[in-house]
Amino acid sequence: MEKKLHLFSKGFVPCGILSIAIILFGVVGFVTRGINFGIDFKPGFIEEVRIAPAVAEFSYNGTAKVSVDAYKTGFDLVVSGTGANNETKSYAYSEYATVADLVKAIDLDGVKAVLKSDGSEKTSDLFLNSAVSTVLSKSPLYVYAGNENVTVDDVRAALAGFEGVSVKSLGANGFQIRMAASEEESNQNLQNSVTETLGEVFGAEKIAIIKTDFIGSSFSKSLAQKSLILLVLTVLLIWVYAAVRFHWDFALGATIALFHDALFMLTFIIWTRMEFTTTVLAAVLTIVGYSINDTVVILDRVRSNLRLKKVDNFNQLLDRSLSDTLGRSIITTLTTLFAVVALYVFTTGSIKDFALALMVGLVSGCYSSLFISSGFISLFRKNWKQEYGIHHSLKNEVGVLQMNDGVTV
Repeated sequence: MEKKLHLFSKGFVPCGILSIAIILFGVVGFVTRGINFGIDFKPGFIEEVRIAPAVAEFSYNGTAKVSVDAYKTGFDLVVSGTGANNETKSYAYSEYATVADLVKAIDLDGVKAVLKSDGSEKTSDLFLNSAVSTVLSKSPLYVYAGNENVTVDDVRAALAGFEGVSVKSLGANGFQIRMAASEEESNQNLQNSVTETLGEVFGAEKIAIIKTDFIGSSFSKSLAQKSLILLVLTVLLIWVYAAVRFHWDFALGATIALFHDALFMLTFIIWTRMEFTTTVLAAVLTIVGYSINDTVVILDRVRSNLRLKKVDNFNQLLDRSLSDTLGRSIITTLTTLFAVVALYVFTTGSIKDFALALMVGLVSGCYSSLFISSGFISLFRKNWKQEYGIHHSLKNEVGVLQMNDGVTV
């Protein structure tokens, strides 16, 4: 029993006009407002921070140069300098299991080690502040272990006064802070301001910088360019796949629908001022892959109906094929939307933006598969006749294309 026939072809032109209007609206927004690029596409810095108690302090009063190194399996004191007896004092964590044991074992002349806790912490958990010189002096050098009871929301609240800051929890390993820098301020000054602010809120002695990476303006521009190239190449490869599986005009209609979905999402991103980060870019690429799957199902049904249905023009074939796959398209989109809406409701930060962009893309992808790709295929095949089959160029001498399974169309 055939499904009810819906005349989708009557909506091809109106939907095409509507889509052009929305995309032009996006172009106007791009020219007047621009894209709100996130810190992934701006110069700035990425910093890994741990907020932890200082469990011991080391100082040195002497003429040599003594530096400290805390690594995965041990703790070293490296002595060097003119007139000094160059040597390395190593303390393996397997021999000194607790901080109290380590502090008690320090026996280098001029080096003073003082506990700042009860000393029960494991030495294997020790780490240093990479923002501070590891060369010992009369001023104390702090060694850290463990973590304070600080949440990612606490860190975000502490840095609320900074513009364009992103904070991500790294679990027991601390927090990742990403921040964009304007042309007027240097990365180093911005980093110092962040460290001072965290110190004011949580205590200066508890802030340990584990790692810092600076992103230059040339790298951020390169990332934006590579992202655009990635999107274009993705769509082009999908066109090649569709052209091989179907026909060039089918592939072109599908590709136009993919560009439509990407531009539709960018229009939404521009006018809502959503931050365009690598996470949002991932949402755009996800929709590109999702949308082509829906379109391929429809095109496959068109090819199947081409052998089985007798029609007067290609629009009738499209109407029949779209009606056959309508239920599948709606159910697939709705079930995916349920999961994405749950992500949007129960998450925060970049994942929330990812879910919102996906919701817009899912609706656009379903709409474009039904009306945009089919509309362009209809335009390309306005002079199509039944005897042409799937390929315009394969009309044989008797005007009938014999398919591989023996069905005559």
